[in-house]
Amino acid sequence: VQLQASGGGLVQPGGSLRLSCAVSGLSLDYHALGWFHQAPGKEREGVGCMSSGAGSTDYAAAVKGRFTISRDYAKNTVYLQMNSLEPEDTAVYYCKAWAIVGRPYWGQGTLVTVSS
Repeated sequence: VQLQASGGGLVQPGGSLRLSCAVSGLSLDYHALGWFHQAPGKEREGVGCMSSGAGSTDYAAAVKGRFTISRDYAKNTVYLQMNSLEPEDTAVYYCKAWAIVGRPYWGQGTLVTVSS
């Protein structure tokens, strides 16, 4: 199983970025996938998640209305579209996959820096 996160970078406040999490070795039909971020000196916290199967989504209050999670079954990839980025969004972003049973899987982080 491998989760490969990518798409981070430097963006100005108000800008957009799309992160990708390419998943291999497990099915998005049976695994939920979430995005987390960890700012310097802070705990890792959830940004949003998408359920397995129907793909319903939920978001942290701080990003609701600005961030959107989507998935592409053909590519077995989940995306995090981030709009109206703020300096407070600066963090390392991680994706995580989990099922009802079994262990969770984490991808490596991708750094997002929001700065002028």
